[in-house]
Amino acid sequence: MKNWLQKKEDGIDWPMDDNGEPVAPVFLMHIGSRHLDAELTLNLLEAYGIPHVGKYPHDGLFGKLILGRAPLGMEVYVPKTMLEDAQNILNADIIEENESFDDSDIIEDNVSFDDSKIKN
Repeated sequence: MKNWLQKKEDGIDWPMDDNGEPVAPVFLMHIGSRHLDAELTLNLLEAYGIPHVGKYPHDGLFGKLILGRAPLGMEVYVPKTMLEDAQNILNADIIEENESFDDSDIIEDNVSFDDSKIKN
């Protein structure tokens, strides 16, 4: 991945090592060609402050340009120092808040409906 971090204008807040060089990117995962999968995964990483770069294997970038999606998917790379965090975020179980629902939460109206007034 030569020249993987080319522009500062990209808005990528990539961490630096002790020498002031960008931390090496490591492979996190391959995302299939469905656009929604990529968007959800990348947005989840961004929400937790994990920077990432994407690489389209083979001619995937050309397919993304022509078709609007990469037919062979996308490879996602994250900083080596954040790999474990990224894996934990993407593999975490969803824990919902303690909201219980029972039948007492349902409000029933004692309204009767007279269907004899409906014209056929």
